[in-house]
Amino acid sequence: MTTCEFFLIRYVPDLIKNEPVNIGLVMLDSDGGERFAGVRFASNFDRVRCLAANADLEMIQALSEDIRQKLASASDRQQMLRIIQDFSNTLQISETCGCQTESPQQEIEKLAELYLESVPAIKEPRAVAARGRAALRRKMLGSFEDAGVLTLMETGIRVSKYGSTHDELKIDCGYRLDSTMKLFHAVSLQTDPDYTKSLAFSYPRLAAGLARMEKAEARLTAVIENNLDRKSGPIAFAYEAFEESRIAVATLSEVPRLAEIARKELRL
Repeated sequence: MTTCEFFLIRYVPDLIKNEPVNIGLVMLDSDGGERFAGVRFASNFDRVRCLAANADLEMIQALSEDIRQKLASASDRQQMLRIIQDFSNTLQISETCGCQTESPQQEIEKLAELYLESVPAIKEPRAVAARGRAALRRKMLGSFEDAGVLTLMETGIRVSKYGSTHDELKIDCGYRLDSTMKLFHAVSLQTDPDYTKSLAFSYPRLAAGLARMEKAEARLTAVIENNLDRKSGPIAFAYEAFEESRIAVATLSEVPRLAEIARKELRL
C-alpha cells in the first residue's frame, strides 16, 4: 500500500464572492509528499460557466495546459505551489489531503472523477454520453502524461483550422513525426456509438487540410473502451465507419503502449 498526498487547484471567477470551482488535482508521491507524481484537469469547464456566464473558458484551458507543462519540471512542493500561485490571482490551492492506494495511477483517475467532474442530475442520454467520452479522454491523456510526452503534444486540435470553418470538433491530442501527424481521439462506443459518424465525417477534411497546409500525412487513432462486443450492431457499425474513414482503433488498455512509442519517437 502506497501513501500519497494531493491538493486541488481551484478557479475563483469572482474574488469578491470567493466561490471557487475545482479545475485541477495534483498528486504528490509518497516520499514525504515532496515530488510531483501527476496532475489532472477537468475534462471541461462547464462548472465555471455555471458560476460565471462570461468566463473565458479557452483562457482557462490554455492556463491549465501551461500549468501542466510547468508542473512536470517542478523539483519540490514549494516550487509547485509557486508555479500555480504565480499564474493568476484567480487560482487557489486547497489544503493537502492524504490517501492510501495500491496504484497511484488508478487513484488519481478516481480522485479526478470525484473532485473535478459533474454528475448529471438527470440521466439524460446526451449528458451520460458526454460524461462517458470525458472520462475516457481523461484516462487516455493521463497515459500520455504518465509517459512524459503530453507536454510535447498538441492538444485540442481544431478541425476548423484545416477544414470547414463551421466544424466545431477538436481532436484530443497529437504529435508530428517527420511528415506524419499522429492523432488520438477518445470515442465512447459504450455510451454514444453515433459519435463515430461525426468523427468519420470530419476526419477526411482534417486529413486533406493537413496535407495541403502542413504537408503532413494524418494518422488518426480512435481510443475506445476495453472489452466491447464487436458483434453488437452499433459497435460493428462503428468499426465499419472507422475502417472506411481510415481511422485506426485502439482500446484504452493499449494507450500506455502507444504512449511508450510516442516517448521513443519524440526521443525522451
